[in-house]
Amino acid sequence: MLKHILYCFVLNISVCCFSQTLTGLVLDATTKQPIETASVYFDNTTLGTTTNVNGEFSITYNNSIQSNLIISFIGYYTKVISNYRSLSKTTIALQPSTNTLDEVVINADDGLTRKQKLNIFRAQFLGSSKYAKRCKILNEDDLILRYNKAKKQLTAYNKAPLQIINKALQYHITYNIEAFTVNFNYVDAKNSQFNVHSTVYVGSTFFSDLENLNIRKAKKARNAVYQGSTLEFMRALYNKQLIEKNYQIYFKRFPVPPYKYIKVEPVKHTTFKRVTLTEPVQILYKKSQQSGLTILSESIIVDVYGNYVNPTDVLFSGFMGYQRIGDVLPLDYGLTE
Repeated sequence: MLKHILYCFVLNISVCCFSQTLTGLVLDATTKQPIETASVYFDNTTLGTTTNVNGEFSITYNNSIQSNLIISFIGYYTKVISNYRSLSKTTIALQPSTNTLDEVVINADDGLTRKQKLNIFRAQFLGSSKYAKRCKILNEDDLILRYNKAKKQLTAYNKAPLQIINKALQYHITYNIEAFTVNFNYVDAKNSQFNVHSTVYVGSTFFSDLENLNIRKAKKARNAVYQGSTLEFMRALYNKQLIEKNYQIYFKRFPVPPYKYIKVEPVKHTTFKRVTLTEPVQILYKKSQQSGLTILSESIIVDVYGNYVNPTDVLFSGFMGYQRIGDVLPLDYGLTE
């Protein structure tokens, strides 16, 4: 899941990955009939499959996968499973969606044109980097965009998961919006001038390589995106390699020892580590990319792969905060090459 947040093909990680296989059956909760071609995938990864004609699926994963298991199909509510590690076989009943939105309401005049709302959505969702500029949403007609004049707020929903082509990183991305909100400081609809205060989005993501993948170009582009990303930072933090990975920590504009305000401690009897941030800090990567880091909760739990629990409690600003879907790599990046 993403909340305005948000990986290198060679990593200094020496961990044994033990594979597990989960088999299952996906049914319509009302009719009990099997659902064919339902999507089954681990959120924000490249690992997924679809159900066969009998609604059956089989998916193999290892301990580098910490994401929720997502089961979705058009016209049904998405199912999220977090305790799949205790399962070897499961049956999932999808509830038919009752979210039948009135097209008259959807297309009502709310103060912004459809074109204006789409332009704002693309900029805030895909981003504005050179990678984002090479992204294309294939099914924009499935987007429902609403503007609230009183709140100066744009919200977005999708009738079907968004299908996005990122030609720069050579990924096909499937993104299912759970929430998307843009809050504005200032709106001049007549002249199409908008000043954004904040953007928040949450959803599930699945990555797959483009069919005409150019491996050499893809590796080069993905490696460039990985360097200085939130995922690389979290992996470096876990391994206490911030200095080795060219990260400098600042507090109130002054450089400080990397672990003065960031505490990284092992969690007993596990491979996880607890990260506590005593004060908001700034991050400087390779003396050029500036970001800010704030943790809203008392601490977060991070694993060796850079996954962390409660990502909505971790706020990045600056370079890392401005990264959007067009700049994001899957969480299993570099672990399955």
